[in-house]
Amino acid sequence: MKKEDKERVVDELTERLKASDTLLVADYRGLTMPQIDELRSKLLETGARFTVVKNTLTRRAAEAAGADALLALLEGPSAIAFLDADGDMVAAAKALADMARDSKILAIRGGVMQGRSVTAEEVETLAKLPPIDVLRGQVLGAIVAPLTTFVALLNAPLQNLIGLIDARIEQLGGEDAAPAPVAAEPEAAPAAEETPAEEAEPTPADATASATEETETTEETEETQ
Repeated sequence: MKKEDKERVVDELTERLKASDTLLVADYRGLTMPQIDELRSKLLETGARFTVVKNTLTRRAAEAAGADALLALLEGPSAIAFLDADGDMVAAAKALADMARDSKILAIRGGVMQGRSVTAEEVETLAKLPPIDVLRGQVLGAIVAPLTTFVALLNAPLQNLIGLIDARIEQLGGEDAAPAPVAAEPEAAPAAEETPAEEAEPTPADATASATEETETTEETEETQ
């Protein structure tokens, strides 16, 4: 390979390493080209690009990209599955594990996930997980379940309060429906009988005037006689 071609490969690998948070490494020795093509197609469906690289070039690219965790995995012929940002790492791990089981040749070495090294055993454990859609449902269920319980705890006192309010409303409604007993009105005091004007008791002033008139009448009578 010419020097210019090597530089181009190193640059491409460096960009892939910088762009991929997750990658899986396997030893592909012994796989036939049809098997490699089959594995490459399956990985492509999961959002991973399977690349056979030379360790010398990959080391240079890993050093340039700061992917130190990858260096320990570059022993012997290496193939790397670079996972895209929207790739399914569980499905990619399963594709490698299936090929390793079926071919009896492919050997998973491990990988790098978000800058952390993972062992071959961890990759195989990852491959046994349910599909990503099922995992999302399980995670969502684990998140929602405690929230549902929490909301129920919050609603319980509120429901009790609403029950008490409803009971009180029904009670008040029943009282409104039944005719309320009429309170006995106190007996009115007998109205004072009006004394006719002619029968009204004379006041002291009236008595004096009356006596004076009688005296004058008597004197006129005597003078007449």
